[in-house]
Amino acid sequence: MRSILKIAVIVVFVIAASAVVNGQTVQRELALSSGQTIEIINRFGRVEVVAQGPAALDASDKAAVDELQKPAQNNPENELAPGMLSIISKDELSESEVIVQNSKGHFLIEVKPSSLSKRIDLKLSVPERTKLEVETRDGIILVDGDFESVKATTDTGTIAADVPVDDLKYEFHWTTSKPRFLADFDLEEVKERSGGRFQIKGRFPSQEKSKKPKAEPRAVASVRESEPTASAGGQEVKTSESETNVDTPVEKDRDKKSKTKKRKTGSENSTSVSLNFTTARGIVLLNVPPNEVTSDLRERPLTEAAKAIVKSGDVDLVEAIRRASPKYFGDFAKTLPPARSLPVLSTTERREDIAQANVKTATARVVDVHNRAIGDLKPEDFEVTESGDTREIVSVKPVSAPVNLVLLLDVSGSIDEYVNFIRKAARNFVNTVDKNDRVSIVLFNEDVKVLAGFTTDKTKLSESLDTFDAGGATAYYDALGYTLMETLRPLKGDRTAIVILTDGDDNRSFIPFDSLAGSIAESGALIYPLYVPTSLAAQGATQDLNAAVDPLRQRYLNVSLTSKAQEEGERLAKLSGGVYYPIAQLSQIQQAYEDIARQLRSAYDITFRSQIVEAPSRTGTGNNRPSPRLKIRVKRPDAYVQINSVRR
Repeated sequence: MRSILKIAVIVVFVIAASAVVNGQTVQRELALSSGQTIEIINRFGRVEVVAQGPAALDASDKAAVDELQKPAQNNPENELAPGMLSIISKDELSESEVIVQNSKGHFLIEVKPSSLSKRIDLKLSVPERTKLEVETRDGIILVDGDFESVKATTDTGTIAADVPVDDLKYEFHWTTSKPRFLADFDLEEVKERSGGRFQIKGRFPSQEKSKKPKAEPRAVASVRESEPTASAGGQEVKTSESETNVDTPVEKDRDKKSKTKKRKTGSENSTSVSLNFTTARGIVLLNVPPNEVTSDLRERPLTEAAKAIVKSGDVDLVEAIRRASPKYFGDFAKTLPPARSLPVLSTTERREDIAQANVKTATARVVDVHNRAIGDLKPEDFEVTESGDTREIVSVKPVSAPVNLVLLLDVSGSIDEYVNFIRKAARNFVNTVDKNDRVSIVLFNEDVKVLAGFTTDKTKLSESLDTFDAGGATAYYDALGYTLMETLRPLKGDRTAIVILTDGDDNRSFIPFDSLAGSIAESGALIYPLYVPTSLAAQGATQDLNAAVDPLRQRYLNVSLTSKAQEEGERLAKLSGGVYYPIAQLSQIQQAYEDIARQLRSAYDITFRSQIVEAPSRTGTGNNRPSPRLKIRVKRPDAYVQINSVRR
């Protein structure tokens, strides 16, 4: 591979024209080439290293460097050109705090801050096939790309690597704790060494497997359908790439994921990668993004919620569970019946017939800048376009159909002492919703339990709330995934919503938050998270403030949510088109219920003539997701349309 630069070690020292938020970014251009050894020592922050292709920092890349040196707000992706080192701190930086030395092709980058409490982060872009050595204390180490070798050492910091897997050698050590790790494929077994040390060492693909003769390719049905094979009378019969598939739905999902990973990180001409990680008590991630890591890395038996999600066949959720508990996942997958591909019958329409036949109805909400519903709109207030072309609106009607509502209740140990408060809050919700709305109550702690199926009988719902106790861990995102897959998916096409009463903190799910995004969007369900701090639940459980041990403190109790819960609650509502309610006062719970009832009654059915043919869904159960080419606009200032579903 050709050299990135053939000039001196440091040619540019630039202080960015615009600092990062409340801080500063310094950039250095380094003379790096493939095959060099780069050693980074940063005990006072995080380190991120990306190995890029052999593109050189020559005249053709001058524009990339110039772009990098622009103010941060003009370079939102914040990507580094090859050979660039970015030094980031919330405090003022000086040149002497990061030392770069070059000795016969061995680069040493060492952070020496002016204060021991000062955090300095490093982000470096290097050529592919670089030899990398990194040391931090509690800062995360992120490496991404095709390296010749990576040696990483931390105390408590996470080590996350995303590297090719065509020929991967790995050796991971934990010096003072049991291993905590997550990988995109099965690693060798953990071995305990002397002195309380643990080791995982192996090769992927394993040498034993590579020595075996190649078997004939398995017949695996592809998610993508082939071209039509026959047609008659305006109908086409489409067949999958194989009609003899004997894999389970789980195996198909896993195969699809692994092939995607291969395309992303592997190549026919790639060479081996060697990883050697040592940490005292940190986490090791191999080809798993840090944002997809669950809060509990212990491998454990699948819960009923997890099993239901696996059976659903949702690609992202199934893959998340497989990574979290590969052994138990594999055991359960073997019990699933085989799935066979069948020909799919579809109807094609001549273009001249579409205007008459392809009439669709979009269910949508119109909200203001505060995400509050706008009512009393007329057909002339709307405009519908597909790929920029205006479509004829047949009718606009307020939605009158009842809503299928799931009340998802947190009954984990964090509210164990406040069960009566949860019961009262749930009853208030049941009494607030419209009499024609069907309500189901689902409880969750470390697993899920359906307390009541869908019903309009408010007496029955209220009585069911006397039958549960609280306690255990909090598998919040598993419960949400279960609700989407098991409870609401059979109702696809109907109006659905989920109202969640929780403190927003998850500590036991197999599924991480980010894996839910696709499933939430595809479900079409509105989600309304009501996040109630545990301290506020305690206040609600104590009706007589004078009876508290410290009545003054109880009166002015700090009722804040964790920043993680707040961020994810907001994202959850935004993904679904619902509203996030951070509860700071007890009275806000009932106000939120009443607001949700109004929101659910403020939707519109907009019927129009379409020229878009629906694509199949990921789960093969039909698709009511709106096409990205479909746009609905309201001719009013500061009004925004949220399309929940589209049906024919």
